[in-house]
Amino acid sequence: MGLGKKIFVFALTLVALAAIIVGIVVAVAHAHRKIGDDISGPSSNGGTATSSKSIQAMCAVTDYKDACEKSLSAAVGGNGNAVSIKAIVKAAVEVTLNASKSAADQVLGVSGNSTVDDRQKAALSDCKQLLQDAVDELQDIFSGVDLSVDKNLTAKSDDVKTWLSAVISYQQTCLDGVDHPELKAQLEKIISDAAELTSNALAIVTEVASTLQSLGALQIPQVPSRRLLSDYPEWFSESDRRLLAAAAKGNVKPDAVVAKDGSGQFKTINAALNAIPKDHKGRYVIYVKAGVYQENVIVTKNMENVFMYGDGARRSIVSGRKNFVDGTPTFQTATFAAIGSGFVAKSMGFANTAGPEKHQAVALRVQSDMAAFFNCRMDGYQDTLYVQTHRQFYRNCVISGTVDFIFGDSATVLQNCLIIVRKPLDNQQNTITAHGRTDKRETTGLVIHNCRIVPEAKLVPLKFKIPSYLGRPWKEYSRTVIMESTIGDFIRPEGWLPWAGDFALKTLYYAEYGNRGAGAKTSGRVKWPGFRVIGKKEAAQFTVGPFLQGDRWIGATGAPFIVGFRN
Repeated sequence: MGLGKKIFVFALTLVALAAIIVGIVVAVAHAHRKIGDDISGPSSNGGTATSSKSIQAMCAVTDYKDACEKSLSAAVGGNGNAVSIKAIVKAAVEVTLNASKSAADQVLGVSGNSTVDDRQKAALSDCKQLLQDAVDELQDIFSGVDLSVDKNLTAKSDDVKTWLSAVISYQQTCLDGVDHPELKAQLEKIISDAAELTSNALAIVTEVASTLQSLGALQIPQVPSRRLLSDYPEWFSESDRRLLAAAAKGNVKPDAVVAKDGSGQFKTINAALNAIPKDHKGRYVIYVKAGVYQENVIVTKNMENVFMYGDGARRSIVSGRKNFVDGTPTFQTATFAAIGSGFVAKSMGFANTAGPEKHQAVALRVQSDMAAFFNCRMDGYQDTLYVQTHRQFYRNCVISGTVDFIFGDSATVLQNCLIIVRKPLDNQQNTITAHGRTDKRETTGLVIHNCRIVPEAKLVPLKFKIPSYLGRPWKEYSRTVIMESTIGDFIRPEGWLPWAGDFALKTLYYAEYGNRGAGAKTSGRVKWPGFRVIGKKEAAQFTVGPFLQGDRWIGATGAPFIVGFRN
């Protein structure tokens, strides 16, 4: 999503945020006051509410109230004078951004000492980039927002919650990569203020959406039981859709052609990406001819709206073998990394061939918002598909692996996909998912919908000897939902595996709905407080429409696509 769209959406959300604060300070009847008005409400002298009262109202819903009140008081001045809604809202956004900038600047000055190995130094480098990504994300939201323009209240907070969730993920990923005790403690101290304020901002926006819904200001779309739409996002322009339809028929004219045999303009995918004109407008199309491309590819942040298609998931393959055991941090092991927003891939293969003995070895890492993959394949062992952040959709894909091979902290739906569990090392057990949500208000989660979960041929003779599970909680608020899918008999009856002791068992959200197959029986499932077998009403929130806001960005153009339920 481009900057202009983010600014427009966030402006609408700021209006909603202003309305809820009015509702807290005064009465619900005043929730629709103009954003330009001062806060009016009961006070000792019957006048306007003081800044301190306004700040307390804003911070009441946060987890870090002291940090919230202190930062906002410093920003707007808790001096007892009347303060406008606009000033408080602007200050709340600004303090989060400034704290993040400060953290990013401080981390730039951190260097590993002689006891830190090369992998830790590389992880520190990743941390610096991740914190800059957090700053950029917040800056994109904040820059250019005109708070003087009033808009009708609208349900646009989902976008901002997605972006704030991504910022939290960047902060956590920075820390995850570093395991040197002293270095990690130093980074935790640097990031703490920014992390608290980001959590607070997410809490406030979440409360806005909830309260406006209760006021009737938000119209939540009903999820149809079955609605067939296209395989392409609705935010594609009409020309995008025609282009993708033509690509499916093999008669599109791409902007760049990659071919190992020299029949295209480029022999490598990276060369084609690096040749994208800086002033290019609209979607940039790259056709990757059949071949195995041994390279580590990065679709960078400034490479937005790239559409890449190949001759088939088993014919146009990007392959690499970077891995953790050989000294590369997990974050950097990805054979293919999609960062720029709006990335779409079709009929492509992504592989990491390091093998199970090399442990963490990512085939595909996706940071792109509103990213879509169709008829693709991701092959690896441990950590195959890293669904890092934002909103992602996978349709008719094949994903294979062993340990935590679908992991990350994004809002991701895998639909009509084939999930293949492979034979691991002798001392390992298989876990399909490991979701990384660290804040209870993050909009993230993994949804496996109408998929098939099966063992590979090599695992079949050992399928009852080697334990295989649906997932385990990587972080405290891990969230994974499996619904209307076929689960093979090789999945253990308990279904889910603890991470370590009772960590996250009370706070995670693991749910199953309407699954089939011998491995779908729930009578023997774990008895954790956070696990549940849910009904259709609760499962509806995890369908493509509500969970990914798919009613806005997944449109109808032909090929079958399930927005609601299969049945």
